[in-house]
Amino acid sequence: MIAYVNGILESIEEGNAVIDVGGVGINVNISGSTMDRMPGVGEAVRLYTYTSVKEDSFSLFGFLSRDELSLFKMLITVNGIGPKAGLSILSVMTPDDLRFAIMSGDTKAISSAPGVGRKTAERITLELRDKLKVTQEDMLRPSGVVTLDDLTGGEASARDEAVAALVALGYNSTDSMKAVRKVIKADESAASDTEALLKLALKELLAF
Repeated sequence: MIAYVNGILESIEEGNAVIDVGGVGINVNISGSTMDRMPGVGEAVRLYTYTSVKEDSFSLFGFLSRDELSLFKMLITVNGIGPKAGLSILSVMTPDDLRFAIMSGDTKAISSAPGVGRKTAERITLELRDKLKVTQEDMLRPSGVVTLDDLTGGEASARDEAVAALVALGYNSTDSMKAVRKVIKADESAASDTEALLKLALKELLAF
């Protein structure tokens, strides 16, 4: 119903922001991560919103990016995940981290959100994995530096082998993919060399 609110940040507290839009204060529910990235009181802000309409309430949930809003909408399609639970998950996970967790089946990371148990996290990975149009290759190029074509053939194989090796060493798949992504972003020449990727990714993991 309401695509976004664009105005002046009147006040902010945990879980809620008041946006002054033409002299009208609008309450918007926000995640902890959104709160951390909000501008100062008195500054302009735009929040992309989801409108929750119930029999006895009308609520807005706001995000600083369309990407985060899109993931929120996807989360609340899962049985048992309402707007508050979706907001809770996005309070502890960035959009990229959530994609990694869903694609890799990392239910432990998802269940770290308050109010989200293991079974609910399993349901999220099961129901959303196929819905996510973002592939692992997409996740490895958030800055646009590495393209899909750059990660085909031998390079894709090297990346997958490096991630598999890290998982075999005891690291979780989410952290492993993040480390490999960071290495490729910093040095594209390492993208086709499994051994080089593994060594550099290990350094990244040890630095976490």
